[in-house]
Amino acid sequence: MVTTYLLEGPDGRPYRSSAPGVLGGHRRGRIYGRLDCPAALRAIARGGYVRNRVFFADEATAIAAGYRPCGVCLRHEYSAWKER
Repeated sequence: MVTTYLLEGPDGRPYRSSAPGVLGGHRRGRIYGRLDCPAALRAIARGGYVRNRVFFADEATAIAAGYRPCGVCLRHEYSAWKER
């Protein structure tokens, strides 16, 4: 049996992939970050976040889908985004 993953595309629509996503995001907050982000892991541990969790193949896809970088785990990218 082949494992498939549900990722979000640049158009914001979900699609199936044979490769897992390398970034996670929050659909309502329109934020993306690393899968090991401390802020996301805390939110998941509290029982929230999971229902709105999305995954991306790469950073370019997350940006194209309208998401911004996380200020906790992607500080440099967030600072650059904020200056734009």
